[in-house]
Amino acid sequence: MSASKSAAFFARFRSLLALALMVLALCLLSDRFLTPDNGWNILRQISVNLCLSIGMTLVILSGGIDLSVGAILALSGAIAAGLLKHGIALPAFDVLLQFTTAGAIVAGLFVGAGLGWCNGVAITRFQLPPFVATLGMFSIARGLTMLWTGGFPITGLGSSFGEIGTGTFLSVPMPVWIMSVLVAIFVLVTRRLRFGRHLYAVGGNERAARLTGLHVNRIKIAVYTLAGALAGVAGLIVTSRLDSAQPNAGLGYELDSIAAVVIGGTSLSGGRGSVTGTVLGCLIIGVLNNGLFLLNVSPFWQQVIKGVVILLAVAIDKMNARGRDS
Repeated sequence: MSASKSAAFFARFRSLLALALMVLALCLLSDRFLTPDNGWNILRQISVNLCLSIGMTLVILSGGIDLSVGAILALSGAIAAGLLKHGIALPAFDVLLQFTTAGAIVAGLFVGAGLGWCNGVAITRFQLPPFVATLGMFSIARGLTMLWTGGFPITGLGSSFGEIGTGTFLSVPMPVWIMSVLVAIFVLVTRRLRFGRHLYAVGGNERAARLTGLHVNRIKIAVYTLAGALAGVAGLIVTSRLDSAQPNAGLGYELDSIAAVVIGGTSLSGGRGSVTGTVLGCLIIGVLNNGLFLLNVSPFWQQVIKGVVILLAVAIDKMNARGRDS
């Protein structure tokens, strides 16, 4: 195999090779790693990050970034929990609206999608840089979460709502089912549907996409709306799993999702990457976190190691980009 073919092979399968080497090393270092229970535990742990990371993949493919997904997660989960537990009062009409589990779920998803839509409008209509627009939404959503919850957890949400995060179907945890369905949907969207082709075109060269007649602003608004809705899904899973809406839920989750997307091979410059690569990136982070925990590595060193892995992934992406341009 020539040097160029070897480099192309490595660039295409580097995430899979890294995951395989990591699994092999952890199997040798810990006899508790390669067990069915630990395997399901890893999949449950990555389900939330993967929901966020699919949305982040769409955003980065379009040439943007979203720093608000963790805060949207928290607000969506808090809204759903609050409506389910307390309903919503309308003093002007002397009415108290009570919500079923399904109604609370729809409300949480609507809040996530609505905040994502606001991100998209701020970026397209008001020409704000994605970093600034989503950083502002991060602060807004965090503040609204504190106002809604009063700074206290909302607990006791009932067994029906708890099925989302802790239930099983055919012996498979519900978060794994949700994660798998979302992966299948968005692999289809990005690979087979017109929207996916347009998304890659916008991220690859926005100016050229406009000149070919694509509705770039509509595509970007749709992307940020989907990212918000997926953050809402993640918020429902987290809230259900804990049987509690925590005011500070999702802190730092946006960084984990960006890390998974980058490690999975999606370029930060947009237009290149895939949902399947993001799945591998989430698995790498999940296996790394799980393995370090099993090996009793200090949580502080875990943060250091994760940071080094992210830097290596970005450095490799940049070297590959220079190689393609040369």
